[in-house]
Amino acid sequence: MGARFCCELAFERSGPERFMQNFYILRELVRVLGARPDVRGAEGLGRLVAQLHALRRMSVSVAGMLEAGQEPTLEGSIVKDLGTTWQQTLAPRARDLTALLEHSEIDDGADRAVFDALLDYATLAGPKLTIQGGTTEILRGIIARGLGLR
Repeated sequence: MGARFCCELAFERSGPERFMQNFYILRELVRVLGARPDVRGAEGLGRLVAQLHALRRMSVSVAGMLEAGQEPTLEGSIVKDLGTTWQQTLAPRARDLTALLEHSEIDDGADRAVFDALLDYATLAGPKLTIQGGTTEILRGIIARGLGLR
């Protein structure tokens, strides 16, 4: 595989557009939890935001490596694998964090039916994320090889 091809794959796999495809779920989760979420909601939201921030930092790092002329095949594969996992767990985690909320607890203007429909859509779209940009199995093989495990 040529260096240019490897770099293009690393760029494709690690780009923020990859793991931000269902960011709308996080935005809606913030809206549904409201200005004063309970401890469970605040901690869960904090974890999701921290994970997204880590993914973004990793993505920026890969972009910097590409700009420096390096071939971050391993790093790009790691970002894609972790990003896919984050995306696929976002909708179920958002559903869990809001499952105990009563409709009366949701801030004014928050439409729970819209939120639930978005969660359903993201859940149905989740499986395709393991295919685009390299299947999970292929990525993990690249990661294992890059770490000298295979």
